[in-house]
Amino acid sequence: MRNYVCGHRADTPQDFAELALGTPAELWLGVDGESDEERAARLDAARDILADPEYRTLPDDLIRLAARVVEEHPDLFNVVPLARPARRRAVGRGAAA
Repeated sequence: MRNYVCGHRADTPQDFAELALGTPAELWLGVDGESDEERAARLDAARDILADPEYRTLPDDLIRLAARVVEEHPDLFNVVPLARPARRRAVGRGAAA
């Protein structure tokens, strides 16, 4: 079975995210090992996109998308607090006489 979003084939979750956002997720999240120069260029491109009237609502759209994912898939965020180990107190030894 093939999946299509707005006429584009989506094979991976990354494809779905890119089609939903209209931009690659790496543009907003960055990539491992990027240089300071690459990061600056990526952020500059992101600012240009957000300045475009077509993408003006992108931050709000992302928040709505994230909220919908949390609501529809709460099991993804099933966080269980870990037990904290008991603190050990250092045994004080009296001053030598």
